[in-house]
Amino acid sequence: MPDSGELLDSMVEEIFGLFKLVASARSRRDSSTGDLSETEFLALDVLSRSAPLSIGEVQKVVGVVPAQMSRVVRALEVEGGRGYVECKINPQDRRRIDLSLTESGRKAYEAYRRSRLGSFYTVLEALDPDDRADFMRMLKRIRKAFETAIELG
Repeated sequence: MPDSGELLDSMVEEIFGLFKLVASARSRRDSSTGDLSETEFLALDVLSRSAPLSIGEVQKVVGVVPAQMSRVVRALEVEGGRGYVECKINPQDRRRIDLSLTESGRKAYEAYRRSRLGSFYTVLEALDPDDRADFMRMLKRIRKAFETAIELG
């Protein structure tokens, strides 16, 4: 039986292997996800949960540098041709630009999300109900540990 260090190493390698598989699957875009990049999707995700938000607020949550966020916003905004987000000057602070999702942005977000979730459904359906329950219990604990690690960061 492996010692706890070897077991931890094996677990980390398995998670990393799973991460690589998921990343590889994500990189293969199909027509149902449109032409969103991962960063663009993350920006839409943030805005789908609470909008309007400033560009800086979205940038902090997404975790990109300001210059990259500017490119993402330009690519998503109405004037950029896609029409997924709308930029407006904040009426209380005219130095601030607020972003919000448009209806086409919400549709693009939902289509991308559905497409990505589909492969997870396929994989998880193969598990029996007891394994799903165990997996869900562990996922919640792992997610909470990641959130704590990020907060301590």
